[in-house]
Amino acid sequence: MKYPSEKFVQSSTYLHQIITLPKHFIFNFRLFLMKILISGGAGFIGSSLAEKLIADEYNYVVVADNLSTGSKRKIPDAPNCNLHFVRCDVNDYRDISEVMLSTGFDYVFHYAATVGVKRTQENPARVLNDLEGIKHICNLSKNSRVKRLFFASSSEVYGEPVTLPQHEETTPLNSRLPYAVVKNLGEAFLRSYKKEFGLDYTIFRFFNTYGPKQSIDFVMSKFIRHALRNEDIPIFGDGTQSRTFCYIDDNVDACVNALYKNLALNEVVNIGSDFGISILDLAEMIVEITGSSSRIFHVPPLSEGDMCRRLPETTKMQRLLNRPMKPIAEGLASVLNNLDFIMNGHDPEFLTQYEATPILHHCK
Repeated sequence: MKYPSEKFVQSSTYLHQIITLPKHFIFNFRLFLMKILISGGAGFIGSSLAEKLIADEYNYVVVADNLSTGSKRKIPDAPNCNLHFVRCDVNDYRDISEVMLSTGFDYVFHYAATVGVKRTQENPARVLNDLEGIKHICNLSKNSRVKRLFFASSSEVYGEPVTLPQHEETTPLNSRLPYAVVKNLGEAFLRSYKKEFGLDYTIFRFFNTYGPKQSIDFVMSKFIRHALRNEDIPIFGDGTQSRTFCYIDDNVDACVNALYKNLALNEVVNIGSDFGISILDLAEMIVEITGSSSRIFHVPPLSEGDMCRRLPETTKMQRLLNRPMKPIAEGLASVLNNLDFIMNGHDPEFLTQYEATPILHHCK
């Protein structure tokens, strides 16, 4: 049986999405123990989180995304008939309120945002508009009795490192870039709603995360794609800037454990690896592992936003994960074993054709 169909009706202001469900599905809806919303759930990290959550047949997950940077192709199949996709914009109150108030979610993961260094620097006003989505999610969570709100913040809030490793409680937040400012204000919204309204939260400060479904806007997947095509690999500046890279399974498992084990309640948690590597060394590693003939060349450094180092304090994350993190060599091997999206999922003609087709999920 196919996943419940979708019908669309045009209103005067925007597109309504009406969900048509089989009778047995409506009857069984009350059997779900947790109803979970993931905004930005068609993105790399959000869709990976959805895949993990729907593995439990007692979770009902709604993925909300406007597909500005996400893709239907990333949304996982739902063998337990417990996932539904809604195309909506969290920055539009009417759009997201209809989703949240009609379902009554137990937990919300707010991952929707404008992402990517180039995109955020070229569209600062669009980035600042994401504050509207944060306010809508906070207000609707408070009004619909959401038990806890999980927020995807970013390592960008730290700015240029003052001390290393970067600690959740003691490291100053000194970035003035619009993307970082929005994330910092988002954190302030969650703390304020807890203080005034009792809305529980957890803030995840994501450091560089990579995996098979990552967009090629980001360094790891961009380098892999260039290497496998034997294209020259550009590096901004001298390549000595250092980053850590967290494999997607480690990111998702830590965040899901915060939910399932009721950990990190009303706390901030760095989500990232504690192993640093320079961008130049990363490029050389990828060329070697792939056996590529790509050459590495240097281009002028970015005018802003390319911090010299990032290194998270990971004690809290390791407590959540409760297992060793995947080494970068193993993570790269996992990506190279699943190249469909990195190599084939970014062709504009392919994506236009795919997004125009209805999404189908199969119940087994």
